Amino acid sequence: MNTKHYLLIIFFFCWGNLSLWSQTSNDSITTLNEIVIQKEVYKDLIPVQTLEGEKLEKLNSFTVADALRYFSGAKIKDYGGMGGLKTIDVRNMGTHHVGVFYNGAQIGNAQNGIVDLGKFSLDNVQAIKLYNGQRSSIFQSAKEYASGSTVYIQTKKPVFKDDKQVNIAGKYKAGTIQLVNPSIRTDFKVNENISTTISAEYISSNGKYRFRQKKNNIDGSIAYDTIGYRLNSDIEAYRIENNWFGQTDKDTWQASLYYYQSDRGLPGAVIKKSDTTLETENINERQADKNVMAQGEWTRFVSDHYQFQIKGKYAYDQLHYLSRKTVGFQGEEVTYNPQFDNTFYQQEYFLSAAHLYKINSIWEVSLATDLQYNKLNATRKGQGTPFSYPERYTFYTALATSLNLGKFKAQANVLGTFTKEKVRVNYQAPNRSVFTPSIFLSYQPFENENLNIHTYYKQTYRLPTFNDLYYTQIGTANLKPENARQLNLGFTYNKHFEHTFWKEIHLNVESYYAHITDKIIATPTSSMMRWMMTNLGKVQNYGLEAAIGTNIALADNWQLSTNATYEYTIAKDKSTTLYGQPSYYGDQIPYAPWHSGSAIINLDYKDWSMNYSFIYVGKRYNGNKNNIPRNEIQPWYTHDLSLQKGFTWREYKFKGSIEANNLANQYYEVVSNFPMPGRNFRFTLSFEL
Repeated sequence: MNTKHYLLIIFFFCWGNLSLWSQTSNDSITTLNEIVIQKEVYKDLIPVQTLEGEKLEKLNSFTVADALRYFSGAKIKDYGGMGGLKTIDVRNMGTHHVGVFYNGAQIGNAQNGIVDLGKFSLDNVQAIKLYNGQRSSIFQSAKEYASGSTVYIQTKKPVFKDDKQVNIAGKYKAGTIQLVNPSIRTDFKVNENISTTISAEYISSNGKYRFRQKKNNIDGSIAYDTIGYRLNSDIEAYRIENNWFGQTDKDTWQASLYYYQSDRGLPGAVIKKSDTTLETENINERQADKNVMAQGEWTRFVSDHYQFQIKGKYAYDQLHYLSRKTVGFQGEEVTYNPQFDNTFYQQEYFLSAAHLYKINSIWEVSLATDLQYNKLNATRKGQGTPFSYPERYTFYTALATSLNLGKFKAQANVLGTFTKEKVRVNYQAPNRSVFTPSIFLSYQPFENENLNIHTYYKQTYRLPTFNDLYYTQIGTANLKPENARQLNLGFTYNKHFEHTFWKEIHLNVESYYAHITDKIIATPTSSMMRWMMTNLGKVQNYGLEAAIGTNIALADNWQLSTNATYEYTIAKDKSTTLYGQPSYYGDQIPYAPWHSGSAIINLDYKDWSMNYSFIYVGKRYNGNKNNIPRNEIQPWYTHDLSLQKGFTWREYKFKGSIEANNLANQYYEVVSNFPMPGRNFRFTLSFEL
């Protein structure tokens, strides 16, 4: 499938929306104000961290990855720039243990298991939720039980007011680093029960920004302190998606078609080459992506005791990786020769059926069965080694139950995961069958106080990816899955106040322990050009998370809201090697800070809004593992400030905003040798028709 085929599919799908709307827009029934698919009425046993609506829009966040930085326990690995990879790690368990769901369907990547959150902008996102463990509702697909933590991204749903049939909203963002980012969204009310949304976006940036790099010697003295410019971090990307929402007395459903295309540079590590210059390695690496997702979900309320849900998804991902070497330079003209020119093609089919039966008013049981098929093809130039062309069939089944006794609530489930591997050439990984149990408990000790004490135990497996198993240079087909065990104990407290300026306060404190065995790590063999994947890794991880928030009415038309998070964590590397305990045994794992936190302060006055946000990440160590001064990464923090003003012109709503990011112009690195931007600005103008 080429680009023209993708665009034709999207054109006909969207044209069908417009045709259907044009045929029904004159209907006399126009009483529908909002279509809401209510899937989760059971109160959360384990608290959920949420950013949604206006709170999400007021943050100085450009992508989903930027917004997730404000959640306690979440760490974003950012390789810098607009085109740099952005991944999430929750409680230092590794990005492979985080499930990311978009409109209810998991975003997959069987090739390397990594979800690049930088691909998902916030312009069409209504809410982002982070669950430690899993959602409290047992009415879900079996695959949703399979992750150590889950991120749910929900796109905006249409809301129609004053008998409107069409909503049009648009944004235009511009900023430093040569950013241009227009987007538009159109909502159509098809009839009383159906609505649809078409959203499109374009992003362009040259990715070039100034940075300062400072490195220390082993004794702590300064080795060098120089200034350079980030190279090969440009990006040009397109996104278009079409979402449908429907609801009747017995049914709710939604369907989505998503297309994303990008061409970007892969910013390399910045290293010292001489006393006066810095040089970026691999500045000739490029990546082009094409992603298509078509998914749907239907829930049927058969009776007061029984309901079922069906989900389906098809995804096609094409990744073109090009590595070039410079062979000539004259003036501003550079001549390149391809070194590696590889294209990978992924396909994923997913089907799920879930059943919920309410035995009585306090007891529910559910059964979910999922079937997933993944396939990876490749065309590789410059490499003579054969490709495996792997395929994987995965069957998930989950049996769950929940009990609600008022003050006491409980939930338990067991997940079975069964895989069948298939390859065209090379050694085939064995088929696997694993079972993972979980149990969640909560207790509310006082009737008149919203205090909740909760705990859970959860076991999960992380299956090896296709790259882990079959990649010619590093794959090992006999790898075992990573085994993770989590234990959590915490409490939440919420208090609402009447007839006082102090409107609300909420407090959440969590303590946790996680133990990962058979962790998959890469170790060198006799040649540094050939690595081997082994199950030698082990991590013991425990910590404390706290979050507090308030809402205050200062005076007439003045509103103040605050939210702050803090995390203390110890993540010890207990990995062994083929030769015994390494020198870093018992050290803090790479990029895991002992201390981190964030703060958000929002002040509203009529149509004005000012938002201040702060993020702090303490001292860490880089990927060289040993906790010695030379590998130390200094703490970093950012101050972000935004000012927004809403106004009305001819009954149309407009909003303008100015954002200053990294206000203190701190030069810092999230990943060692991948510098982040200094002070930068964005300007946004949005409208609603």
